[in-house]
Amino acid sequence: MAKSIEEKVEEHFKALLDDYEIRHFGKTEEINSSITKALREADSKSGGSGVNYPDIQLLLQNKTRRDIPVMIEAKGTKGKLEKLTPSGDIELVSGGKNPNRAVQQFAVNGALHYGLAILDEGTYSEVIIVGINGTTLEEGCVKDPEVKAYYVSQKNDRVPKELAGFDFVQMKQSNIDTFFAELDKLSLTEAEKEKLKRDKEELLEQSIKKIHQRIYDDVSIKTLLGTNEKLYLFCGLIMAGLTTEGVKPLGVDDFYSNDDHDDNDGNTVLRRTRAFLHKKNCSADKVDMVLNYLKPVFEKRDLWKPVNGESVIKSIYRQVKEDILPLLESNIHLDFTGKILNSLNDWVAIENDKLNDVVLTPRFVTTLMARITRTDMNSFVWDTCMGSSGFLVSAMEIMIEDAKKRIKDTQALNSKIENIKHNQLLGCEILGNIYILAVLNMILMGDGSSQIICGDSHIEGPKFIKSHKDTFPANVFLLNPSFSAPGKGLIFVDEALSRMQTGYGAVLIQENAGSGQGDVYAKRILEKNTLIASIHMPGDLFNGKSSVQTAIYLFQVNRPHEADDVVTFIDFSEDGYTRQNRKKSTQKVNLRNTDHALERYDEVAAICLGKKPKTSYYTEANGRVIRDTISLNGNDWTFGQHKRIDTTPTEADFKKTVADYLVWRVDAILKGEVSADV
Repeated sequence: MAKSIEEKVEEHFKALLDDYEIRHFGKTEEINSSITKALREADSKSGGSGVNYPDIQLLLQNKTRRDIPVMIEAKGTKGKLEKLTPSGDIELVSGGKNPNRAVQQFAVNGALHYGLAILDEGTYSEVIIVGINGTTLEEGCVKDPEVKAYYVSQKNDRVPKELAGFDFVQMKQSNIDTFFAELDKLSLTEAEKEKLKRDKEELLEQSIKKIHQRIYDDVSIKTLLGTNEKLYLFCGLIMAGLTTEGVKPLGVDDFYSNDDHDDNDGNTVLRRTRAFLHKKNCSADKVDMVLNYLKPVFEKRDLWKPVNGESVIKSIYRQVKEDILPLLESNIHLDFTGKILNSLNDWVAIENDKLNDVVLTPRFVTTLMARITRTDMNSFVWDTCMGSSGFLVSAMEIMIEDAKKRIKDTQALNSKIENIKHNQLLGCEILGNIYILAVLNMILMGDGSSQIICGDSHIEGPKFIKSHKDTFPANVFLLNPSFSAPGKGLIFVDEALSRMQTGYGAVLIQENAGSGQGDVYAKRILEKNTLIASIHMPGDLFNGKSSVQTAIYLFQVNRPHEADDVVTFIDFSEDGYTRQNRKKSTQKVNLRNTDHALERYDEVAAICLGKKPKTSYYTEANGRVIRDTISLNGNDWTFGQHKRIDTTPTEADFKKTVADYLVWRVDAILKGEVSADV
C-alpha cells in the first residue's frame, strides 16, 4: 500500500489559505464554544465517545454577521477523496464489520460527519464541508491536489449540495458576499425532494415497525392493547412529544415512572397532549374528542406502573423521542399515519377494516389525483371519506408549492400558506380512530386540521358546504370511498359533485362501478358532470391490503356529459412499480421503482391535463390510450370496454395456418392415415 502523504496535503492547503489571507484553525484550536461543544459531544468517527478533530476549520463571516462553519478533512492516498453509496449519496454508514469505515477513511465523508455534528448542536443552520486529498509528491510539494466541497443546510434538510468548481479563493473576504449568494441559490430539485421523502419514509417505517415489534413481543402488553389502542398509544406519545412554541420539549427524564394514580407517566402524556392541541388552536370539542380516545389507554396501570424502575410508557417514549420525532419535525412532509396503519395491519386486521373498507391510498396516487384535478394555490379541496387525510396532505403540498412559485413577497406568501392550511381544505371521516390520525397528520403539516370533521359525511359535508358557500367554494374533490357503499361508493361522488359549481373531481374506486354496477349514481353523475378520463390502475395497487381492481375516474364539474364528448381511457396497469407483500419489510422492499415509475406518473398526468407528455409509455399507437365516446347510461367507463380487438387476418396469420396444415399433413402421411397423392 502506498504511503499516505496526508500531512503534506494539509500543509499544501494551509499555505493556500494563508496566501488568500483566510484565517484557519488547526485540529486542537477552538473557534468558539458552540463548535467545540458540537465536536466534543458528537460520536467520534469510530462511532464511540471521544472528541472529534477536523484537520482544518474555518468560520466564514460576512458584513451582516452571517457565520458559516467550514469543516475540512484531509487524506493522502489515491481514491480516498470521497466514497459514495450505489444511489450516489455520501456514505455515512458502511456495510460489513466496520460501519464507520467510509467516515474514517475518506475525506469528504469524514468532513460530513463533522458538519452534521455542527448542525446537531443547533447554533448553526448551515455548514460547508470540504474533502482534500493528494497522492504524489514532487520536490516535497503535492503534485496532484484535489478538493471537493458541499453545502449542507437545514433548509435543504441536510442533503449535501455539491459546490461545482469549488476553489478556496471563493472564501476570500472580498469574495464572501458573492460566495454566499451562490450558496443561497442551492436548493433541492424535485427529484431530490422525492428521493429524500422516500428515504425518510423508509426510516420512519422502520422505526414504527421496531416499536410495534417491541409491543408485540412484550407478553405483558401484547394482550393489554387492542389494535385501536395501539393507534392511540402511538398518537398520544407523539402529540405529547412534538415541539410546541413556548413549551420546553418533553424529555425522557420528564417521565418519573411514579406508582401513583394521580401523578404518573400516563397523566403526563395526557396533560402534554392537551397543551399541544390547545397550542395548535384546536377547538374545545376536538380536544375533548381526542382525549376521550386517549384516556382509556394512558390510564391503564400496567402501562404507567414502574417495572424495574421504568414504566412501559417511558420505555416506548424513549424510542419515539429518538427515532420518530426528529423525522416528523423535519421540513419534509411524511406519510406518517399510513405507516402506522400499515405496520399494525401487518400483525392484525385493522378493527372494522372489512366493514368500513379501511384501505389507504398510496401517496403517489393521491398526488397524481390532486394534479389531474388541477389543484393550485387557489383551490378549495375536500374529501368526504378522508381516512387519515392522505388526499388533503398531497393537495396541501401542491398548493403550497404553487404559492411559493407565484408569490414573491414573503409576507404575502406566509399569509397565503396560512390561509391554505386553515381555510382551503375540508375533510370528513366517520371512524373516530382514523379521525385522530387525520387530525395528527394535518397538524404535522402545519396546523391544517381546522376543517377536519368527525361525522357522517352524507350529512356533515353538504352541511358545511352550504353554510360556508361564500368562504369555501369547493372546486376540487378527491376521494377513495368505501366500496361497500351504494353504487360501489359512487353515492359519495354524486353527492359531492352536486354541491360544486366549478372545478374537477377524481375518484379512485372499484372499476366495475363504471361498468354497470354503479346503480343509479353513474347515470346521475353524467347528467350534471363530464367524464374526462378513465385510468385503469394496477391490479396489485394496494399490495396485499385489497385485491379489488380499481380505476380513477376524472370529472369536470357542472357540465353535463354529451353523447359526442370524447373520453380518454388509459391502461395504467403497468405503472413502473414492482410490488410484493413481505409482512415485516418496509415500503422500500415492498414497493420498488423498477421501470421509470415517476416518469410514468408524470406522463399520465400530462395526458389527463391535455399537455404534451415528455415520455411515450402510453400512446394510442401502442394501444394503451384510447379516445372514445361513452353512453349516457354510465355503464361503459372502463378501459376494457373500449379496447378494440382487430380480427382482420394478416399475412403472418396465413403463413401460420399453412405451416400448421403442412405439419399435420406430413404427420398423417407418415402414420398412413392419408395418401401421399399430390
